[in-house]
Amino acid sequence: MHELEGRALGARRRIGIAVARYNEDVTSKLLAGALDALRGAGVADDDVVVAHVPGAVELPLTCQALLRAGGYDAVLALGAVIRGETDHYDYVCEAAEQGVLRVGLDHHVPVMLGVLTCGTQEQALDRAGGARGNKGAEVALDALRMADLLSRVATPSRPVSSGASD
Repeated sequence: MHELEGRALGARRRIGIAVARYNEDVTSKLLAGALDALRGAGVADDDVVVAHVPGAVELPLTCQALLRAGGYDAVLALGAVIRGETDHYDYVCEAAEQGVLRVGLDHHVPVMLGVLTCGTQEQALDRAGGARGNKGAEVALDALRMADLLSRVATPSRPVSSGASD
C-alpha cells in the first residue's frame, strides 16, 4: 500500500488570501493568524497576496479572480458570519461555502474555507485567536498540506497499477 499525506511546507509556495471586512474585529485576527502560520512554514511575504472584500458572499468571486490571475498554489477564504435575528445568516453561510467549494473544484487548486459561522461574537473571537485557537492559522497550514498532497498525487513516485495483468 502506498499512502500520501501533505506536509505544511511553504518554501516556494504562492498563496492568495481573500478576507472579508465585515466583522473585521474577527477577520483581522484570522488574517494575522494565517500570515503568522504561513511565515512559520516558510512562505515568503512576497509570495502572499491579500485581497480585502466587503463580506463573506464576495469571497468565492475573489478566490476565483486570484486563481484566474494564475500562479497560486492555494487560496484561503477568511471571514466571519455571526447569527442574527433573520435568515440572512443561513443564506450568507451557504453562498460562501458552496462558492468556495465550486471555485476549488473548477480550478483544481486548494481553496480553503476559513469562514467562521458562529452564534455569537464571543464564539467567533474564541476561534480567532482566543480560547479555541486561531482557525486562520489552521486553514493556512491545511492549505499548504493540500497543495503538497495534490502535487504528490499529480506526480506519484512510482506508476499506479491498474490492477489488470498483461
